[in-house]
Amino acid sequence: MLLAIVIGLIAVALVFDFLNGFHDAANSIATVVSTRVLAPFYAVVWAAFFNFIAAFFGSLKVANTMGKGVIHFDALKAQGTETVLAVIFASLFGAIVWNLLTWIWGLPSSSSHALAGGMIGATIPALGLGGLVPSGIGKIVAFIVLSPVIGMVFGTFNMLVVSWLLRNVSGAKVDRWFRRLQLLSAGIFSFSHGTNDAQKVMGIISVVLYGTIWKDRPFGVPFWVVLLCHAAIGLGTFFGGWRIVRTMGHSLTKLQPVHGFCAETGGGVTILGLAHLGIPVSTTHTITGAIVGVGATRGTRAVRWGVAGRIIWAWVLTIPASALVAYLVYQGLRVLHLAGVAFH
Repeated sequence: MLLAIVIGLIAVALVFDFLNGFHDAANSIATVVSTRVLAPFYAVVWAAFFNFIAAFFGSLKVANTMGKGVIHFDALKAQGTETVLAVIFASLFGAIVWNLLTWIWGLPSSSSHALAGGMIGATIPALGLGGLVPSGIGKIVAFIVLSPVIGMVFGTFNMLVVSWLLRNVSGAKVDRWFRRLQLLSAGIFSFSHGTNDAQKVMGIISVVLYGTIWKDRPFGVPFWVVLLCHAAIGLGTFFGGWRIVRTMGHSLTKLQPVHGFCAETGGGVTILGLAHLGIPVSTTHTITGAIVGVGATRGTRAVRWGVAGRIIWAWVLTIPASALVAYLVYQGLRVLHLAGVAFH
């Protein structure tokens, strides 16, 4: 019976991973679609491919942060199998609800922060505030501000350097060159998206496994979990969310291939660097900052700040909103006794 429940919860985690790719497809392909370098279908195939191959490269530091850097894993495990299952289910449910709502509204919010918020909201009634890891949560919250700023700095820097280097080259030639180069930058960003975002769910699945059926084993991330998570996020990207593509690729600022290249490269480098440090940042926040930075090089009027304001409000609300849903779900499980004897 326990094994069936664990498999079911892993399936829920993979659904979240799929929705993450679906929701965040805009991050990977908005610029390459809006600049008409690739048709939508080929863009999502390109992005999904790089999402998946990221499984074979890089470290698992983000997965370990999500598994043990937001909540005290040992304290959670000590509460018993039922509590572990209830906390993780409530965490995923809170994140999934927020992702679906922001997809319906066409807002590019952060799946990373939705999941972190869900974990916080579910852990508080289970373990109290002492069950949270302040340093890990502090890093995640800090980079709500820092990742888009870093992305904006890199995007602006790239645009200024490219503009200076190509100042004597005709616009038609620049456009022709960067239509090819944007394929590379889109691949870099999609690879960084897979590297960062798939790892979050790896951490969650590992908490389920090592908190229940593998209690006596040291915490880790099995390679089959790595492959499953990258496959799920890649599949989600393939079926991408077009509502958010319009917001990211058209509403924020008008993009040409050279702008798309500078934004994607700046965002991708930022995410890969932070993933190497084990910081689960938002790819949404980072690419939005990079796009704004690129647009701002043409003057402040080139950016639609009203749209940017709506996006920022979604960022601010993501952690508390998903935390609230997860808190209510956990309390509902307690009331209905669906989580077992651990709640008596």
